[in-house]
Amino acid sequence: MTSGPIGVPSPKAAALLRHPPFRRFFVARGMSGFAYQIAAVAVGWQVYALTRSAFDLGMVGLVQFAALAVLAFFGGHAADKYDRRRVAWICQSLEGLVAVVLGWGSFAGWLNVPEIFAAVAVLGGARSFESPAVSALLPGVAPAGLLQKASALTTGVFQFAMISGPAVGGLLYALSPGVPYVVMAACWLVSGALNGGIRLERKVEAKAPPDLRAVFAGVGFVRRNPAILGTISLDLFAVLLGGATALLPIYAHDILHTGPWGLGVLRGAPAVGALLMTAVVARYPITRRVGMRMFQAVIVFGVATVAFALSRWLVFSLLALAVMGAADTISVIIRLSLVQLATPDDMRGRVGAVNYLFINASNQLGEFESGMTAALFGAVPAAALGGVGTILVALLWMRLFPALRDMERLE
Repeated sequence: MTSGPIGVPSPKAAALLRHPPFRRFFVARGMSGFAYQIAAVAVGWQVYALTRSAFDLGMVGLVQFAALAVLAFFGGHAADKYDRRRVAWICQSLEGLVAVVLGWGSFAGWLNVPEIFAAVAVLGGARSFESPAVSALLPGVAPAGLLQKASALTTGVFQFAMISGPAVGGLLYALSPGVPYVVMAACWLVSGALNGGIRLERKVEAKAPPDLRAVFAGVGFVRRNPAILGTISLDLFAVLLGGATALLPIYAHDILHTGPWGLGVLRGAPAVGALLMTAVVARYPITRRVGMRMFQAVIVFGVATVAFALSRWLVFSLLALAVMGAADTISVIIRLSLVQLATPDDMRGRVGAVNYLFINASNQLGEFESGMTAALFGAVPAAALGGVGTILVALLWMRLFPALRDMERLE
């Protein structure tokens, strides 16, 4: 699978980072991702510490999914109708204020599970507007011909946040449950200010008409494009079934017998593999057989999920999670590049909303599915079955979407 990125080395990534609009976007993406990863550790550990319940861990994912499912299409419409920079700034400022409330409640001692669920719902709603706007901003801040490299770099900085965020979040939580939320608030507020200050070189002139048909236009566009439908739906089911990371608090506490710091390290492990793979793809973009490379990556992801599920050794668990992250990165880069290149600029927000609902929201629904399965059968069978299901879905999708399987190039 790692033989996919082959070909002539692409231009230096430093040229992109010297481009002011992309540089602001890049830093904002990293800080927002850092805050989100701290939140995943702090909220997950706090809920499990309060309840010791796999069901309640699953409910964290369901609450986020519910908010996303209701608002995602309106978020995509807003990204195409209004200034995407302002949408991102408002959403990240709201997320920062929610983090302030969570920190206040933790320090004061009144925060409990219902309040955490309410805060998670608000964060999910804000992200349903933020994500399509930020995703649609990327082609506007990346110079022509460098979109795949820009996608790789932004994926890389997010993966770096996934490495550092959970580790830092675990250490901060060990100091006090309220400390991680303070850091989250600062990161989201700074990220919003950076996005709000981006100067776009290419702007969207067409504005989506304010009617219900326009709000759901992204669904029709995706349905009419088999390659986009195939890659988005593949990731939907892969993420839905392979939601083992939702069970990490249980693995850390009950199976691998570690503490908050160990949970942070486990949460960061997929990002280590992802960051290494991102460095390879940024240097050597995937230039041939991109469809087959994506299917191979999803199968490797499923195999690594099964390996993690059965592991009782912390080092082997970290290795399996790192392989999961590396495989997932191949799929993410191909999907992001394919969706952006195949979508008109004035539709990117609404198509991005469909993509976000299918992929990112399925993370939360996958957490719920994993939590429910773990509550019924135990954490290990739940994670192992998810990995096997991911492999089967990839094999089935290769037959259902032959055009995607046989796709040779992106650009």
